[in-house]
Amino acid sequence: MKTNREKDAKQMVSGFSKLSKPEKLAWLAKHFFTSKPIDVVREFGSFWHSNLEAQKLFDGISENTITNFYMPYGVAPNFIINQKMYCVPMVIEESSVVAAASSGAKYWSKRGGFKAEVKQTLKVGQVHFIWQGDPLQLFAFFDQLRIKLKEGVKDITCNMEKRGGGIRKIELINLPEVESAYYQLRVHFETCDAMGANFINSVLESFGKILIDEVAAHNDFQGSEREVEVIMCILSNYTPECLVKTWVDCDIQDLGSFKGGLDATAFAKKFVRAVQIAQKDPYRATTHNKGIMNGIDAVVIATGNDFRAIESCCHTFASRNGQYTSLSDAYIKDGRFYFSLEVPLAVGTVGGLTKIHPLANRSLELLGNPSAEELMQIIASVGLAQNFAALRSLVTTGIQEGHMKMHLNNILTHLEASQKERLEALSYFANRTVSFIAVRNFLMEFRQKLAY
Repeated sequence: MKTNREKDAKQMVSGFSKLSKPEKLAWLAKHFFTSKPIDVVREFGSFWHSNLEAQKLFDGISENTITNFYMPYGVAPNFIINQKMYCVPMVIEESSVVAAASSGAKYWSKRGGFKAEVKQTLKVGQVHFIWQGDPLQLFAFFDQLRIKLKEGVKDITCNMEKRGGGIRKIELINLPEVESAYYQLRVHFETCDAMGANFINSVLESFGKILIDEVAAHNDFQGSEREVEVIMCILSNYTPECLVKTWVDCDIQDLGSFKGGLDATAFAKKFVRAVQIAQKDPYRATTHNKGIMNGIDAVVIATGNDFRAIESCCHTFASRNGQYTSLSDAYIKDGRFYFSLEVPLAVGTVGGLTKIHPLANRSLELLGNPSAEELMQIIASVGLAQNFAALRSLVTTGIQEGHMKMHLNNILTHLEASQKERLEALSYFANRTVSFIAVRNFLMEFRQKLAY
């Protein structure tokens, strides 16, 4: 009998990246699937793009690609943001999200729409290094060093500067609490309509080399003081100075009435309490912010931006005061209801996938080819609309009524319902509670009736 080590050795592969897609699939089907290899290859292959040029493009975006993983692409209409109408693209697999964002947009379109403003647009990068000398000496040398750093990267920054961007600030920071003799060059960048990751990292890596050379050549440093150990040079995805705010407000009486028998005043008070709970309780705040990110991520993905960077940044921002808290805020003042969201969003509308991916390009066209600042406002507004719709359901009828109705189709797909069974199920559950067990029992009974 073969040992696990022997089995693992057979599953090791050399030169996998050089295999063709069919060869990759054949190897995977043989070693990792229990289904028939021909069935595995056929199913993965069925998701290849019929347009060979498009498939070649997708294969070039990542590595070791064997197929495409499709996600639903929807739109949320009726978004009025700063008095401008948008139909917003959203890519997400979770049911109810696009419906909720659309509902929130339609609701506020009748009450003045969303207002939004970009507060700042700076991004941050860091050169992390060790230097064993006297900190006071290094700080005294820093004004001279700063000039050398800027001069040394002019070939990289010149085009960005022509567009109005470039390096805005360079700081020297000593952090002995992290490690003895540990320092950072913390650099603030303006990257205009580009997300700017490659630009920032190129500048930082050049800074690392200049730092080593300039310290080594400085006359006031002797011996080991002339040696800098650069640990790494990399942008930070925490961008609290790349900040956008969006909000809605109206007279309480204009909120209308709600399911569950709530009038406008009762709804406003209950809604504000729900937000206040998320501001105090990390358990609730996590789910609360997840709902906001449902809306934000869906637009970020649709426009070819980096949703993972934005997720990590927003959650760090939610913890900036020492406790994880709500990203949104709500209050009542002088008879008016206010609901707002302030989030850091480092996005781009040029470069990267925004132009390479054909649907990302179309998404930007759908939005009127916005600048990066306008896109920040759109994305934040969708996050706020999503949050509003979710909280409105939570404080009135509950979240499951609407969510499970939307989820019904997914359950029917899982249970392999026919078209006739789907129509019957949709009619049956129009006024009933949806659950997996309830749908399964309905189908079993319906099928038994058809059998007689």
